[in-house]
Amino acid sequence: MSSEDSPLVAFDGNESGPSACSPDELAPTRQWSDTTLGEFISLQRGHDLPEYERRSGDVPVMGSFGITGWHDVARASGPGVTVGRSGASFGVVSYCACDYWPLNTCLYATDYRGNDPRFAYYLLKSVDFRRYNSGSAQPSLNRNYIRDMPIRAPSLPEQRRIAATLGALDGKIELNRCMNYTLESIARAIFKSWFVDFDPVRKKMQVGEVGLPPDLADLFPSSLAERENGDVPQGWSLGTLGDVGVRIRSQARPEELESGTPYFGLEHLPRRSIALSDWGVADGVVSAKSRFVAGDLLFGKLRPYFHKVGPAPVDGVCSTDIVVVRPRRPTLGGFVLGHLSSAEFVDYASATSSGTRMPRTNWKDMAAYPVVMPPNDVVEAFEAAVSGLLQRIRNNILESRRLAEARDALLPNLLSGELRSLTKTAPLEAR
Repeated sequence: MSSEDSPLVAFDGNESGPSACSPDELAPTRQWSDTTLGEFISLQRGHDLPEYERRSGDVPVMGSFGITGWHDVARASGPGVTVGRSGASFGVVSYCACDYWPLNTCLYATDYRGNDPRFAYYLLKSVDFRRYNSGSAQPSLNRNYIRDMPIRAPSLPEQRRIAATLGALDGKIELNRCMNYTLESIARAIFKSWFVDFDPVRKKMQVGEVGLPPDLADLFPSSLAERENGDVPQGWSLGTLGDVGVRIRSQARPEELESGTPYFGLEHLPRRSIALSDWGVADGVVSAKSRFVAGDLLFGKLRPYFHKVGPAPVDGVCSTDIVVVRPRRPTLGGFVLGHLSSAEFVDYASATSSGTRMPRTNWKDMAAYPVVMPPNDVVEAFEAAVSGLLQRIRNNILESRRLAEARDALLPNLLSGELRSLTKTAPLEAR
């Protein structure tokens, strides 16, 4: 668990500018017109920015699946809309509320031609880009192929009403994500304090006061013992990740999977977060996948995906590029997750990975990772402290999934004009 990626509010209700309607524009209208994608919006291929050239900053770097990192300089003004160009990201549409850097793995909007940016985002999400594949070995999206794509678009006031209706659902999804970020940060802080920095023990040694309720404070010793890998609390032992977790090997052949089975690939695992809030379905898979159950920990085993890890919110299957780790006891879930998602473990996995073209780790090396082994009552106290946080994160994920399904069900009806939005689009500053 790491706090490197701060939340980026895409639909925060405080956006100003193109999406704000004047009172005259609130009059009902059903004016729709036939046009082409190229007349509606201008798209351009993004720009190179290798990771080694990126500098620390708060400018989101938008890739084929959305935010892939951060930089200190923007290349495009927000709000921005991007479309993944190739491979698994072919046709994936993302939205960014602020200035950003679009990578060359995506197309990005350079001119909305007087249309509402958020409506443009929803319109592009409704497009089936598979018909415009210009690749052979793998899907590829060429802006010249889609420029003449026929579309229907409503007047600007109706665009804003549709964007406001769908944006209300996306706003709640974004709120849940921000809440999960906060809950995750709390869990991270507790784990680091107890099992990395040993703050309760050090405070007892220095001032005699731990700053915890007496029943918790009594669980920690008042001294450290010297070990080969560093000091650990007196009475605690050293072990390995394999002592507290086990790899689950349970493969499922394509013909064994039910329609709609949740599927996680590396692209679905979040970057430096434990909230696995997005997933696909296994319909149409052509190779065996690994089974998992809700609560199992999914870890991306390829570099640079070692930071992609989190507890599965549902039962399902995942790519074989993901290691499924199950805590040896239910009361070890947060403890194992804390280690797997720590910066220290990412460094360890990177150092022990093998392979040149695509370095990867394996469970044998992962299982050998050294961990402190507190007494059971300390681990159980930690689980009690964070289990509620992790459950709230899962509940928020499942709620966001339901909201996204409702949004996606509304999307084609609103964009076809069959269902007219009843939202009155007041200036967003007032909402």
